[in-house]
Amino acid sequence: MEQAKAVELKGFIDYSADSVVSKTLLNKKSGTLTLFAFDKGQGLSEHTAPFDAVVYILDGKAELKIGGKPVIASPGEMVIMPANVPHSVNAIERFKMLLIMIREV
Repeated sequence: MEQAKAVELKGFIDYSADSVVSKTLLNKKSGTLTLFAFDKGQGLSEHTAPFDAVVYILDGKAELKIGGKPVIASPGEMVIMPANVPHSVNAIERFKMLLIMIREV
């Protein structure tokens, strides 16, 4: 991804039928920026991460479960997923998100 240039993230990744597509934009020691595009009904099974993560919804609608609690997120909304808390992601409809992983250094 070109630096020092404004980009529309929503158009930076495409949907794929019955799939989850990801594109890493930045991978540094301090954290990562990754775009995801989920087709309807697709998701990420429950897992934990050792770092805090932020999900920003770009398009569509998602259900995140964080510590067993469902959170519905729509375009323009952001959800913080705390470190070491089980979470999962499910596409209520096709959706795109930016995942910001914050690593401690």
